[in-house]
Amino acid sequence: MMRRRDFITLIGGTMLSPFMAHAQQATPVIGILSSASPDDYQPALASFHKGLRESGYVDGQNVRIEYVYADKEYDRLPELAANLARRQVNVIIAVASPAAIALKSAVATIPIVFAISGDPVSTGLVESLNRPAGNFTGAAHMNVEIAPKRLEILHELLPSTKSMGLLVNPTNPVTQSVSAETKKAALALGIELQVIEARNDEEVDRAFAGLPAMKIGALVVGTDPFFTSRAEKMGGMALRAKLPAIYQYREFVAGGGLMSYGGDNTDSYYHAGFYAGRILKGEKPANLPVQLSTKVQFFLNLRTAKLLGLSVPLSLSGRADDVIE
Repeated sequence: MMRRRDFITLIGGTMLSPFMAHAQQATPVIGILSSASPDDYQPALASFHKGLRESGYVDGQNVRIEYVYADKEYDRLPELAANLARRQVNVIIAVASPAAIALKSAVATIPIVFAISGDPVSTGLVESLNRPAGNFTGAAHMNVEIAPKRLEILHELLPSTKSMGLLVNPTNPVTQSVSAETKKAALALGIELQVIEARNDEEVDRAFAGLPAMKIGALVVGTDPFFTSRAEKMGGMALRAKLPAIYQYREFVAGGGLMSYGGDNTDSYYHAGFYAGRILKGEKPANLPVQLSTKVQFFLNLRTAKLLGLSVPLSLSGRADDVIE
């Protein structure tokens, strides 16, 4: 099939006929803005395509999808959001909170469907879950709000440990609330919490290399799309550092991390895909309630616990949705 750019060159810059212009505009376009890279979030995006397909749309057949990636450079998101808005796509999908917040400032009329972890009301994306108002709606799963719970789970396993770390990405807009709430939980439990910052691979490597000198007994990895894209790698790094650690997704545990506790992001992306299709058919974002998943999954790696010399109480292992032995 001849590409549009080649066709324009062929006709020497003459104007397209009204019929041909209409034919080009007939296929709706979905823009996807992500703070990550093309290889990240593949299982989640597969769920998005499933939801989109079940709403009646298939990429390359009756809808076209344009992907825009910030490659973990969150400061690029406002410019990328503005550029995407100027393309006049029919719907924009916001992959994770940093992208959604950037779009909130850049896009006033194009429908936005987000797939995020955390409360979209507290971050100002929508007025309420039932009545989003404006041009935003989407799906969210529990993670930001339950960050303190991860610290509590580590404390349950290691009640005598009085110093723990919290690894965060300082460029993530939700980091401030994650840090504040986790610090409150640490204070209530009598734990000294040391906050460690990392925003790229080099800083993550440096952070893990410096953990032994910090003399912390356990680590909570904060909610962040960049960390999610490196979850399996970071699980292995925690194991090599011989440090009990917890994150939000199973990939961290599969990589050698001790535990994970958080929502299922694939469910959010499925709903985002289904909503995108409904909007393409004419529904308004303001009339589509935000889909909030309260399902939380707990995964435990007993093999890692054994390597770390930890005895996991039955009261904890019995609550796990899945155990790696």
